[in-house]
Amino acid sequence: MSDAAGSDSDPLEIEVPADPLAGHPASAYLWGHVAGSGDVGEGTVEVVTNDEESAKVLATIAGGEIDHETASREYAHDASITRTEDEYTLEIGSTGEKDAENAGDGLFGRSGTLGLPVDGRGSYRFSAFASHDRELLRGILEGCGTICFKSTRGTVGISFVHDDETLLELTRELIEDCPVDAPMGNLSETSSGGFWFGVDDDAAPEFGTWLYEDCDETGLYAPSRERKLRKSLEQADAYD
Repeated sequence: MSDAAGSDSDPLEIEVPADPLAGHPASAYLWGHVAGSGDVGEGTVEVVTNDEESAKVLATIAGGEIDHETASREYAHDASITRTEDEYTLEIGSTGEKDAENAGDGLFGRSGTLGLPVDGRGSYRFSAFASHDRELLRGILEGCGTICFKSTRGTVGISFVHDDETLLELTRELIEDCPVDAPMGNLSETSSGGFWFGVDDDAAPEFGTWLYEDCDETGLYAPSRERKLRKSLEQADAYD
């Protein structure tokens, strides 16, 4: 077990797997984030989040160094809108592994990307995390998803946006297999050239609640994203 800072600045105990590639809730959360907002290179993995506490949790799981900067980017659904936000970039590699003695063995003891849950074409393989679909989906959502309150409809919106159409198709399969009924809209192109789909508004509250259920017990979540979901659900209830 290792400590990471909680949202109230008190140490939070995170259960860390001996192997960050093995089936475990923490490794599922890590690789969900990598798939959603990361990049796997030769000898390094880079993942980006706008939640500082989530970045610390990911570093606790896999080691690495966190770099903080402020970035402006186009809104995925409308390239004419930009937003500025904090970005925390975690780089995991031979110089930042938790076990420095094994740094010469390559990333997580592998040569290049061999043995990582991603193939040479960039397609992810998540079979090792089949028993931890909630943590895997939570990592993907926090990496490339959005949660919002739709004021014009009084509903909660949950959507996933990414340049990789194959990843979103895989995400849809994970949602179809989850224990709550969560119908989805079709996979569509965004104005910026990527792809996106949304969970149906009627199903979003139940799906979001399941996704973050008991997450504070494991610490495997972004507090800012959980707060956004909770606030959106409260707004939807008040609207009704």
